[in-house]
Amino acid sequence: MSDAQSPPTQEQLDRFAEQFNQSATMRHFNTRLSFPEGKKVVIAIPEVRPEHRGGLGTDAVNGGILAALFDLAIGCTPALRDPSRRAATMQLSMSFERPVRGDSARVEATIDTAGTSSLFASARVYDAEGTVCARCQGVVKLSKMKWASGDSPAVN
Repeated sequence: MSDAQSPPTQEQLDRFAEQFNQSATMRHFNTRLSFPEGKKVVIAIPEVRPEHRGGLGTDAVNGGILAALFDLAIGCTPALRDPSRRAATMQLSMSFERPVRGDSARVEATIDTAGTSSLFASARVYDAEGTVCARCQGVVKLSKMKWASGDSPAVN
């Protein structure tokens, strides 16, 4: 994961996302992972379901759901450098600025800086109208271990 390493191809990232989208976690949260143009991580909730709601005691998306989405998005940013290697979120700092309402939502994450053993990333939650509702900064530990499947962490 050094800076000298060439970035993964869009095909590699698409394969990672396809496999990861089959995981129990992604199915449970009704989310989809993608890497548009190989430059960012996008976690989309195409349909906000009743179990996502309950924030502020209203129909807004619950903060626990948003925290899980931030962890997922920040945790997937190392794939933008090397999708074959394992990584783990070490720290998240979140700010919730406004309720996430509507029938869909998405999280977008990008790498701020990366070294050989850790990576710093930022993410934002957007509501159905495209308004930023929450922000997150995180630190991810980079591993030299490859995924058991060789391509992604999908384990189903």
